[in-house]
Amino acid sequence: MKFTQGFPSFVCPGDRITGEAGPFTILAQIVPDDCPDAPDQRQDGFWPSLYADAPGFIGPGPSHRQRFAEAQAKAEAIMEGWRKGDWFYCGIVLSVSLEGVQLASHAASLWGIEANYPDADNSYLTEVANELLPEAIAAGRETLARLVSHATVLKGA
Repeated sequence: MKFTQGFPSFVCPGDRITGEAGPFTILAQIVPDDCPDAPDQRQDGFWPSLYADAPGFIGPGPSHRQRFAEAQAKAEAIMEGWRKGDWFYCGIVLSVSLEGVQLASHAASLWGIEANYPDADNSYLTEVANELLPEAIAAGRETLARLVSHATVLKGA
């Protein structure tokens, strides 16, 4: 099973997609990441470097100064967009329900994902949701099995 509808090319916190996996309904939702760290604090090598032993090294070559200037301008634009709120870090959180009853509100998730990142189409958000599906379905099955077990015990009491 995969989500047939993907997240749009521009997302907002709370945006969601749904899909069916056997008897389960799976909901994938965009949740803002509450870690306040800036992009350059989250990623080694965010800022380009001319030094071979430093993260962000742009590589040797005759045009290394030009590549450095371009990479520096891009990094500055990405930071400015993040500061202005043009893009943000989020989590993809999957929940599982059965016939309208929520079995697992946080069945699977992945955090620290860029949403509305410059020059990206957000297709990665749907890919992440699809990769989390097996974990979410397993959580739904485990919860359902536990509920059935409890119902069996209560029925015998």
